[in-house]
Amino acid sequence: MSRRSGILEFAVLGLLRESPMHGYELRKRLNTSLGVFRAFSYGSLYPCLKTLVANGWLVEEPGSAPDEALAATLAGRRAKIVYRLTAEGKERFEELLSHTGPDAWEDEHFGVRFAFFGQTSRDVRMRVLEGRRTRLEERLEKMRASLARTRERLDDYTLELQRHGMESVEREVRWLNELIESERAGRDQRHGTAEQPQSPGPSAGRQHGPGDQDRPGETGGPPRHRGGSRPDPSDDTAE
Repeated sequence: MSRRSGILEFAVLGLLRESPMHGYELRKRLNTSLGVFRAFSYGSLYPCLKTLVANGWLVEEPGSAPDEALAATLAGRRAKIVYRLTAEGKERFEELLSHTGPDAWEDEHFGVRFAFFGQTSRDVRMRVLEGRRTRLEERLEKMRASLARTRERLDDYTLELQRHGMESVEREVRWLNELIESERAGRDQRHGTAEQPQSPGPSAGRQHGPGDQDRPGETGGPPRHRGGSRPDPSDDTAE
């Protein structure tokens, strides 16, 4: 399986974990929510869906009411097919979600992995974020070395383009640093709370509501930005 088809499989399983969808709706979600798939067509999506069905990770179901399905048949149209994740498909997605190898922090894959961070464990999130940061720091070092060697031979516009590329990478590294610090702060806060005994106070004996405890995936989430916008992790900032 190629890298591109592998990340498409991951994205399809992840989206269908949220709810069953028919092919058109699924392609729309891939295009709008996961911008890296804007260039994908039905010619790429449906072979992937058929493979997932053959593997037992998806099942096909009629997506229309019986009378609508009959009307579609009489009109010579194909009734819409809805794809639903199976129990085996959920296990497959969980398996892919736990992967933290180099593919997880490459330009194309990282944006898709990040889109599903809400369903990813903290340890896996940390490994992916740190791997992405290391990869970009290596890229930034190479870009700086290349610019130092060729600066005198570049015209003003090419030089400005090189600087713009470097600034984009530097901006994403800063963003990753903020995310990593936030994840660590959340983990430390959780561990500190578990270790420190609670002293009785005015609220002793009060019944705790659902909002008094951290829920999985929330503590240590993305930091709030007061200004500006963070970079799109799916952007290919430099080659």
